[in-house]
Amino acid sequence: MTFVALICLRTHRDLAALIITFGTWTTIPLLILTDRLSFDGSTLRRHGLVALAQRTMFRRGLDLMIDDIERVEVSSVRTVRRGGNVRYRYRVDVMAETASLTFSSGANFRRMVRALLPRIAEYKLDARACELRDHLVETAAVREEADRLGIASSDVLENTSKTVQRIEHRRRDLSTTTSEQDSERAALLRRCANDLRMAGRLKQSAEAFRRALLISPRNAWLIYEYGRLLKSQASAFGDARLLGRACAALKLASMRAPEDAQLLERVGESLLEYCDPMRASKVFRRAVDLDEKSYRAQLGLAEVALTDGKLAHVIHHYNEARRIARDKSAERLARREADYYSRLNNDEDYLASELRRMNWLEGAGRIQHVSARLSFAALLVALIASSVDPIVAGLAWALASSSIIAWSGSLITRRFLTTRGRVETDA
Repeated sequence: MTFVALICLRTHRDLAALIITFGTWTTIPLLILTDRLSFDGSTLRRHGLVALAQRTMFRRGLDLMIDDIERVEVSSVRTVRRGGNVRYRYRVDVMAETASLTFSSGANFRRMVRALLPRIAEYKLDARACELRDHLVETAAVREEADRLGIASSDVLENTSKTVQRIEHRRRDLSTTTSEQDSERAALLRRCANDLRMAGRLKQSAEAFRRALLISPRNAWLIYEYGRLLKSQASAFGDARLLGRACAALKLASMRAPEDAQLLERVGESLLEYCDPMRASKVFRRAVDLDEKSYRAQLGLAEVALTDGKLAHVIHHYNEARRIARDKSAERLARREADYYSRLNNDEDYLASELRRMNWLEGAGRIQHVSARLSFAALLVALIASSVDPIVAGLAWALASSSIIAWSGSLITRRFLTTRGRVETDA
């Protein structure tokens, strides 16, 4: 709308430009400031002018009961990187059948995470959501915890010799049990390492994991969490070797706890996330062999089958997940996915329409990305050339206007194309 106001100014429609600018720059901040989520222990509600308008126009609010939540997914974005520290901004998506709500890092983010995530069943949470639930603490508390355990700062660790980065085991008989004091210290180091990782202090987290693994080298959960740290470091520092080490650590964790179905579920999910579907499939199947009611393992196997293009296997695993689901919301999710892929498998016309939709969605995303960059570049050229060459400025304004129109059109198109074609489901 600000760009439209600029166009109005250029065409000497000053009053229209003033009205658009004033209306936009008062309405949008007001909508943002009043947009809030609240949680009373049983229901997640959205408040504000947007929610009020939706209730008035569509006669339904944006409320999610805890029992209706189907899954929770967390994504992270690195905003600052300095030395061994990374600043993460987390985005939490809470999804149900009829609606989804999103909240991200902010003033009350930790309070909402501590209040909401512990009340949701773990089989509905992805790995990052579990890590947020257990290890998202205040930065000052993390720093005090690291100081208490004698973990040096990132600057000190950065200056140490890089040859002392590989974990070396103490010369001890692994068959003997560690002392109670060592076990307690290993637990403290493990918790501190995870807290540091969630706070973005990756160098200090690696040091804490190193010390914990020296004490408990066979702790499978500890090795799994160390593998997650290596993946974070690989993404933050752009080191492909660390990603290979992360996959090796996950494989070792699955070998150290061959009878722990819950750990195998999480290892399989991480391997699938790290683009190793073949190994993830083997781990998921081991989890199913140990626990026939392993809901997340069945969902993982469905995702692996989907990457291989085996729709019949996808349908089978979603039906199995539906059969063993522990509540109605989990059963509803599995049933909806099974029905969707069943129709894809059985209806060629529906499959063709869905393929077209996904191709159009991908194309609209590319157009939106290119047009956004082009519009900013053209606007900059137009503003600079307006006092130098009117012809160049006119061409730049025309290009910027076309790019803005293309961006708006692709944005609206993507909104419509993200919805799947309707599938009739059995109650």
